[in-house]
Amino acid sequence: MSITHLLPGRLGFGTAPLGNMFRAIPDEEAAATVAAAWNQGIRYFDTAPFYGAGLSEIRLGDVLAQHPRDDYVLSTKVGRVVLDETEDPAARDLGEKGGLFEHGCPNKMVNDYTADATLRSIEDSLKRLRTDRLDIVWVHDVAQDFYGDEWLAAYESARTGAFRVLTRLREEGVIKAWGLGVNRVEPLELTLDLDEPRPDAFLLAGRYTLLDHDRALQRLLPAAAGHDVDLVVGGPYSSGILAGGAHFEYQKAPAEIVTKVERIKALARQHSIGIKAAALQFALAHPATAAAIPGATRPSRIAEDLAALDEKIPAAFWTALREEKLISADAPVPTA
Repeated sequence: MSITHLLPGRLGFGTAPLGNMFRAIPDEEAAATVAAAWNQGIRYFDTAPFYGAGLSEIRLGDVLAQHPRDDYVLSTKVGRVVLDETEDPAARDLGEKGGLFEHGCPNKMVNDYTADATLRSIEDSLKRLRTDRLDIVWVHDVAQDFYGDEWLAAYESARTGAFRVLTRLREEGVIKAWGLGVNRVEPLELTLDLDEPRPDAFLLAGRYTLLDHDRALQRLLPAAAGHDVDLVVGGPYSSGILAGGAHFEYQKAPAEIVTKVERIKALARQHSIGIKAAALQFALAHPATAAAIPGATRPSRIAEDLAALDEKIPAAFWTALREEKLISADAPVPTA
């Protein structure tokens, strides 16, 4: 059930920012960023209908359509259907992620994890992405941050709908793998306890980072490894705060997070390394992690990510983080 054989490398490209997350990005800048990723060797791209109500998929598809389909790995998500009718993007109810894509397309989105909606979502994504097939499909955001106390009802709808459809599509060879793409560990733990259906991997955003990893370490990652279910780490920079930005959990970072980041930065300066390198390599150090998919909206960010992946980090830096209790004592760290 592993996806490591599918992925072309340990670094992919997360395209949520291409859906105009936080700001309105010119089409030319978005296209140049995807082109920069391609030109520098990135061959795994992840997107979703949710990202700007289809905008990210459209922009990604426009660039990838210029390349042979066999040369890259593509994942998108189900759980939301994009309609032709329009609404005010800024007024959408996005749970804890309010206003995240207020600059995206105005198309109305409906949350729907049923079998029919899953098939429709895939068909619509194929059109927007200008491709004839998907490699990996994630069931998107079936968790507390979007559904609050009702998340288990949404999860059950996905279990009896999307999970079964994606299992059938995998068995038929229509897709190569499926899993959940969420920002919370509980739905993933619940899925690992099921007798069926069985996912191949999980996309977990924000919960295995320098700033937040304790809960994932306790049960999820050992259980995932035991079931041969890989982890793709989304948001390794914690919505940007670990890469020079001001956001954490898709909102303005609170004071305690800013303080923690400053402490990590101070140690990074003492050891002459970049905090992006520390963040990216930490996320990839766990044996269950198959890849990380940082996002970007500027072409220069791609080279920064690749450099961060290769930067040499002394063991003394990780020791210092542990001594100051900035990372868990149980967290695997990179070895030189």
